[in-house]
Amino acid sequence: MERLEYIAQRVVKGVVVLLGIVVLNFLLIRLAPGDPAAVMAGEAGASDELFLQQLRQQFGLDRPLWEQLWAYLANILSFDFGFSYRQQRPVVDLLAERLPPTLLLTGTAFVLSLAAGVTLGVMAARRAGRWSDSAITVVALFFYATPLFWVGLMGVFLFSVTLGWLPAFGMGSVGVTLTGLDRWADLARHLVLPALTLTLFHMAVYARMTRASMLEVRDQDFVRTARAKGVGEGRILRRHVLRNAILPVVTIAGMKAGYLLGGSIVVETVFAWPGIGRLAYEAVLQRDYNVLLGVFLVTSAVVIAVNLVTDVVYSLVDPRIELGA
Repeated sequence: MERLEYIAQRVVKGVVVLLGIVVLNFLLIRLAPGDPAAVMAGEAGASDELFLQQLRQQFGLDRPLWEQLWAYLANILSFDFGFSYRQQRPVVDLLAERLPPTLLLTGTAFVLSLAAGVTLGVMAARRAGRWSDSAITVVALFFYATPLFWVGLMGVFLFSVTLGWLPAFGMGSVGVTLTGLDRWADLARHLVLPALTLTLFHMAVYARMTRASMLEVRDQDFVRTARAKGVGEGRILRRHVLRNAILPVVTIAGMKAGYLLGGSIVVETVFAWPGIGRLAYEAVLQRDYNVLLGVFLVTSAVVIAVNLVTDVVYSLVDPRIELGA
């Protein structure tokens, strides 16, 4: 019951925060240089002032800023995110089409990076000061310091161009109709390179955090007491050290889940992955305000939801932590 009350309170607070984000994003985008009517007129091959005025009137761009904001907020309550100037489609349809590929990509990268990072961190902590610890540290620092786009391009060059093992772009094979297991296998092959690119960077963060946290916990009094009582090292590692050392990792994982969505813009652009990050990049170039606002709204909602889940996971990992404390 207490947990449900806490979740309800966090949901209300999250809605308030989301509303503030929506208002701030709307104002910042409207104040940014560039005119979407001019972009549309240029694409239509006409740039006279009368045509520009007609476009602004058609899409409500000639109305005062506060009227545009009020209309936008009212439409959001009915899940109407507006209309895409460039693609001539409702924004909600574009988001519904592009969000699943991004969630698949970032979700896969999140799980793989967390599992691999914690595993490597535990291995490094158990062998602290040895060559394997140094090797893991060097590899983690290398991928942490390397730009995502460079890792992606090198992956394409090695595994697609040189070896020909994996496809270089897209979410599926072009010109081929696949069904059943063949379709899923084709999707998995296209997912490997972009997911691996995102995984390597975040894996390095989790590995370093896990190692540092375990080294700090293993020298505390309760661990020495358990060791003095004759408890096996494996049990001490699992039940005492790792369980307490994992809490900072959970915190970082909750924060990094939001960064994954931002990092997906670069990765989706490099690999032509049809996700929401690439949609945002295209919307910026095309001055498609409604699409960009819709992307910001959805990604903000995902980050707020992930933070709520992180707090709940905290209480499950360590029952001593009370929700709302």
